[in-house]
Amino acid sequence: MLKEFKDFAMKGNLVDIAVGFVMGAAFNKIVSSFTGGIVSPLVGLIFKSDFKELKYVINEGVMDEAGAVTGEVAVLYGEFLTNLIDFIIVAFVMFMMIKAINKTKKKEVPAPVAPKGPSQEDLLVEIRDLLAKK
Repeated sequence: MLKEFKDFAMKGNLVDIAVGFVMGAAFNKIVSSFTGGIVSPLVGLIFKSDFKELKYVINEGVMDEAGAVTGEVAVLYGEFLTNLIDFIIVAFVMFMMIKAINKTKKKEVPAPVAPKGPSQEDLLVEIRDLLAKK
């Protein structure tokens, strides 16, 4: 069983998945930085506030002496939309990468069909003709 696992792990599939996972995690940080640093401020201009901080307050909280609000119940839709934009960007880029990789792969050409030999009937006719000549 250990040998089978070693063969599976070193076959390339698991290594490819690991490399893809690491690259995807790094790429996700880049996209999050892009969304948080560029997209959110531009969209925030429309709403006249920080896009990631947009929320719908259901129940107002109470501000304590330190200035922190406690007891607030709110739907944080700005953060959700930011994460949704992140996901769409990552999914689109991954789709484009897979599409490019598939395009560069050589299309498998079917093996040429071997020429057919004579059929069984042709061989029997040939044998009959040879026996008739003797």
